Amino acid sequence: MTTRTASARYEGLGKAGQGRITTQSGVLTGQGYGFGTRFGDEPGTNPEELIAAAHAACFTMALSFALERAGFAEGTLETKAAVKLEQQDGGFSITRSDLTLEASVPGISPDQFAEIAAGAKANCPVSKLLNAEITLEHTLR
Repeated sequence: MTTRTASARYEGLGKAGQGRITTQSGVLTGQGYGFGTRFGDEPGTNPEELIAAAHAACFTMALSFALERAGFAEGTLETKAAVKLEQQDGGFSITRSDLTLEASVPGISPDQFAEIAAGAKANCPVSKLLNAEITLEHTLR
């Protein structure tokens, strides 16, 4: 149905190397990344940040469409994703993505909202892709 692409180039090796990421849309063009942006505070991006952005966006859009299917016409959804990278078995693994959602959906009950949000968490394509624990905390205003 849809294929999206991105590319990465890494020059040099290990900590001394520097990478550049470019996306098909052009929103990232030669965006820098490397050891310092992944494990330190240097300016640039890193794979975990990009996965967190993708997961937050995917889940929020899935929830938006699920709420519309349930008959709701307006609301505001704001999601933060925290992707955790941990050292395991001599390497690194992404072990979890914690979603934190603040929402305002007029007329919805807390129970109905929780059910729809849980379905969106389980069924958004990025959640299905991740082989990690995925949690969801939400606040309905």
